[in-house]
Amino acid sequence: MVGGVLQIAGLLVGGIGMIGTFAVTGMPQWRVSAFIESNIIVFETIWEGLWMHCIRQANIRMQCKVYDSVLALSPDLQASRGLMCAGSVLSFLAFMVAVIGMKCTWCAQSSWQAKGYIILTAGLLFILSGAVELIPLCWVANTIIRDFYNPVVNVAQKRELGEALYLGWVAAFCLIAAGAIFCCFCRCCEKTRSYGYSAPTHYPTDSQHLHSKTESSYSKSQYV
Repeated sequence: MVGGVLQIAGLLVGGIGMIGTFAVTGMPQWRVSAFIESNIIVFETIWEGLWMHCIRQANIRMQCKVYDSVLALSPDLQASRGLMCAGSVLSFLAFMVAVIGMKCTWCAQSSWQAKGYIILTAGLLFILSGAVELIPLCWVANTIIRDFYNPVVNVAQKRELGEALYLGWVAAFCLIAAGAIFCCFCRCCEKTRSYGYSAPTHYPTDSQHLHSKTESSYSKSQYV
């Protein structure tokens, strides 16, 4: 019962993390224009993402343009592209392995050892995908904060943390939590398997004691 609840909870949390990872990878709100000091043009908002940059004017019109070249991006955004794509693939692979593991659990002929290995693989993949996703998120956030407090950087070029970064941190937490849940389920499987293999100890009953005593006395009378 507990194992089934852990599987369903892990699959739901992992699915939320996977969908969030896909959304963050495509969202342009990684870097948002900062309205500070002399930069008070509030009717125009600039968004910078991994694949495109957008300009939104007065919440009415928005124009987006795909980057002309990868080399035109900053090093953190260049690395974030590959890492986020890798995290998306790993999260999808972990979700599919988890689904296969749940189907294997529902099958009556499958062994506990095979179930444990499949679920453990899914958990490790979820944790790995969450860790891979955290690297670009923290890298980009560190670059934004560093440039924001750098007096050398022009005010018009300073950016703030966008919504995609916050959503990415939540998605990464969900992926790591799903991996931990599946690893806990694997631990429960090992305990159940160890309990199943331990044979119960049979103690002789009173009738068996009486029967053994009768046989021993009968064997002694034969010798006499």
